[in-house]
Amino acid sequence: MPRVHVHGVDIEYESYGDAAAPAILLIAGLATQMIRWATPFCDSLAAQGFRVIRFDNRDAGLSTHFSDFPLPEMGALFAAFARGERPAIPYSLGDMAEDAVALLDALDIGKAHVVGRSMGGMIAQLIAAEHPERVLSLVSIMSTTGNPALPQSSPEAMAAMRAPTPDPRQDEAAFLAHALTLARVIAGSQFPFDEDFIRAQALAEARRSFDPAAAGRQHLAIAVDGDRRARLRRITAPTLVIHGDEDRLLPWQAGEDTAANIEGAVFQKISGMGHEIPPGLYAEIAERIAAHARAA
Repeated sequence: MPRVHVHGVDIEYESYGDAAAPAILLIAGLATQMIRWATPFCDSLAAQGFRVIRFDNRDAGLSTHFSDFPLPEMGALFAAFARGERPAIPYSLGDMAEDAVALLDALDIGKAHVVGRSMGGMIAQLIAAEHPERVLSLVSIMSTTGNPALPQSSPEAMAAMRAPTPDPRQDEAAFLAHALTLARVIAGSQFPFDEDFIRAQALAEARRSFDPAAAGRQHLAIAVDGDRRARLRRITAPTLVIHGDEDRLLPWQAGEDTAANIEGAVFQKISGMGHEIPPGLYAEIAERIAAHARAA
C-alpha cells in the first residue's frame, strides 16, 4: 500500500475508485486500523461515484507509532487534570487532524467529504472546525462532543475496553477470546453476531500491526482534547450525525449532542446498531454517506 511522509510521520493509505471523482476521506477510530473500513464498504462508496481514501492514523496499523513515549500513570494523569494542568502527551487529536489534512495535500485533493467513526469522528469534527475550506461535507458516526455531562459508557463496555489484550503471537486463542468478548459487548442487536467475521477481522489487524499500548496513547489524546462543543459551533459544512441506539460505549445521546452543537446538522439514530458497523449495515451506511455527499 502507498505511504506519505508528512510533518515527521508516515501515513499509510489506500485509495478506491476514480482519482478524478469527489473524494471521501474515511477516518478510523480508537486503536483500529484503516482496514476496519472494510474493502466491500469502500467499494460500495466508490461504485456510487466517489474516490474513497482510507488511512491508518498515527499510532495505528502501518503508520508511524510512538512506542518510545511512556504513558503516565493514570492517578498522576487525573491529578494533573484536577490541578488544571495539561499532561505531557506525544500528540493531540489536533495533530491527528493535521495528519489527515496533510494527506489530502499530498494527494492533491483540495476539498473532501470527511467521514469519521468514534475517535475518527472527533478528528473529522476538528478538521471541519479548523479547516472549513477543505471540507465539502462532514459525517460523524458513533462519536461525541467531549461534553462531560453526557451519559457514560456502560460498566461492561469499559471493563472490556480496559482489559489487557493478549499477545496473539504468544496465545492466539486468548487474543481471539478477548476480541470476541469486546465485540459482543459493543455490538447491537440488528444483525446476528458473526464470530467468524470478528475472528478474521481481529487476526487481519493483528498481523498488520500489534501495538496495544497505542490505544493508551490515542486515548490520552482524546482525554486532553476535552470538550469540543465551542469548536463544533464553528463548523459550517453540511453535517450528518449517525449513531446507534444500542451503543454502550458512547451512548446515542453523544450523537444527539454532536448534532445539537453543529448548526444545521441532521441526526440519524439507527435502531439496533451498537458501537460498530457490522457487514449487514455496510450498504445502508454507505448509502447514507453517499446521499449526504451528493446533497452537499
